[in-house]
Formats: sequence, structure tokens, C-alpha cells
Amino acid sequence: MAKIISLPLAIIMSIFSFLFPSKAEIPDKDMWNTNYPYVFVHGLMGWGEYDAQYKLMPYWGMFGGNLLEKLESKGYSCYGASVSGTASAWDRACELYAQLTGTVVDYGKSHSERCGHERYGKDFSGKALIEKWDSENKINLLGHSFGGATIRLFATLMAQGDEAEISSTPENELSPLFTGGKSDWIYSLTALAAPHNGTTSYGLESSMPDNTDTAAYDMFIDNALALNKTMVTDENTYYFSIPCSATNRNENGVYTADKGIMEIIFRSSADEIGIITGTTTGGYTVDESWLENDGLVNTVSAKAPSDAPSQDFDKDNVSPGIWNVMPVYRGDHMSLQGGLFMVNTDVERLYTEHLNMINQL
Repeated sequence: MAKIISLPLAIIMSIFSFLFPSKAEIPDKDMWNTNYPYVFVHGLMGWGEYDAQYKLMPYWGMFGGNLLEKLESKGYSCYGASVSGTASAWDRACELYAQLTGTVVDYGKSHSERCGHERYGKDFSGKALIEKWDSENKINLLGHSFGGATIRLFATLMAQGDEAEISSTPENELSPLFTGGKSDWIYSLTALAAPHNGTTSYGLESSMPDNTDTAAYDMFIDNALALNKTMVTDENTYYFSIPCSATNRNENGVYTADKGIMEIIFRSSADEIGIITGTTTGGYTVDESWLENDGLVNTVSAKAPSDAPSQDFDKDNVSPGIWNVMPVYRGDHMSLQGGLFMVNTDVERLYTEHLNMINQL
């Protein structure tokens, strides 16, 4: 549970946890069937290992210390990708592929011409995020917030490619990302407080800006639902969602921020989301189930994508090809990163247990 703590107390708790780790924090390696690398993908305005600020304050762990290093010490191989902070899920997926393969970012001939930007981006040659990646050396993907949409589209392209890119691009120029047939390169996906079906923090009316190739555009409900229709849920891949909630239901039925566990920067948006119902421009009905939220994302939207099979998580019945919805985590939108300024959240145990579970599948 998130707590407001002072720095000295945080240090004392960290030392105590190191000296006397709880049983739940120790992975049961004897039960592992796999130990594939874990690639973490940040959300909107985030940063990763390729960015200078990561050394000063890691996105994964924030002021509580480098979460990925803590997980590494327990036997997990963890990597923090760096994708655009504001770009669309498509552009971010292309950047992720280039980092994983150590190649030049290729946004696709068809896509770049349609969206009016350069086809090629940064060159990651010789700087691959992981050493080896193929069908025998799979990866696990975790995406926070809009990172969830990023890894879902990325996995879809790996599985089925893209017909527009195939038909418009000479074969010798076509990125392998767009050819498909590589769903077996990915073992699992975990979406963390992700707006699978959009968020009412952007309102109900879908805007049609000149630039539709942005994260903001993709997070309007109508646009997110349209994006969902292009996604696949592969029958051999494991899928998990961890939704968050940091609001309380009032007697009048609206939801307001729980100030004890929510950063002040999210409280006003939490209260606004907590009263919004109605119909989107595209005709989708946003009912009372959308009021509970984490300050930026509606809890119900973070549970599972529309048009995808889902079930509540059952440790004795975890199947691939279906979204396994984990219990709602009591924390705000940044809690799964470790919190920010006033609210520090110790998520080391949560990730240790989650990765341990995946390795046992």
C-alpha cells in the first residue's frame, strides 16, 4: 500500500528489507520453467536507459531507487526501453523494434508518407537493448500507461505485420517488423495502468487534429477503440493487466481522489474523471463503471482491451491467448513506477511476485 514517508524512514525501511527480506520477495527459482528477459516500456513523457535522465532518476523506481537493478539482483534480466514521449503507439512500436534489434528506426514507407514525417529515425546499430532475441530466445514485455498500447501494437506487428507497408515497400527495403510471423518471439505482455480503451481525462469528444500520429490522439476513447480493432491477441502469448485505483466512491455515486495515496498533481483530474459520464462522438456510452480511476486512467479501461477475451486472474488457471486481469492495485497512476514526490510506493514485492509467476508458467 502506498504511504507518505519521510526520507530517513524510507532509508530505514530499505535497509530492513535488504537485511530481512520477506518470503514473498524471494523468487522461487526451483519452480521456474523459463527466465526470459523483461523489457519495460515507459508511458507518456517517460524515459528509459538510452536517456541521460535515467541515471539521475530511473523511470522504473523513481526516488525509491532503480527497480530494474533490484529485480536484476534477484535473477531477472530487466531492460528499460526509451521511446518517444509523445508519439503514437505506431511510432513508439517502431522505435522499440529498432532498440531490440540494434537497427535504424524505420517508421514504414506507407505510414511516414501518410503522416508526413521522415521514414527513418535514430540509429541503434551496435546498441541493441538485449544480446539475442528470436523464437528460441523470447522476451517478456511490460508497458506502463501508454506503454501498454505500445507493446500491444508492437506484438500485433510482430505477429501479423502490416499489409499497407508490405504492398507499398520494395521487398529489399521492408523492415522485418512489418512482415509478421514472429509472434513466438514474445512470451508475455503485461499492461500496467494502461488506457486500453482510452481515458476520459481527454473528455468524451474525439478531436480530429491535423496530426493524428500522436499519443494524445490514440488515447481518446473513440480512437483507442478503433486502434483495438487492429490488435490481435495471440493464442500462444500470455497477457496480463494490472489496473490501479486511488479514488473513493461518495454517497452521491461520484468518485473523488483519495488524498492519502494520490499525488497532488493527479487530484483535480481524478475528481473530474470521477464525474464524467455520457456518450462519445463515435457513440460509445461511458457509464458509471468509468468513474473509478487512478488520476489519469479509468480503472475499468485498464482492465482489458475491448474486443479481446479476458478473465480475472486465477493462479491455477492462467492461460495464453486471453487477458488475465490482476486484482486492482490500490495506488495512483504513478504508483506502479514507485511513486513520485509525496507518495512513495514500494512495488518491488509486486514485481518480484509477478515475474516469478510468469517464470513458473
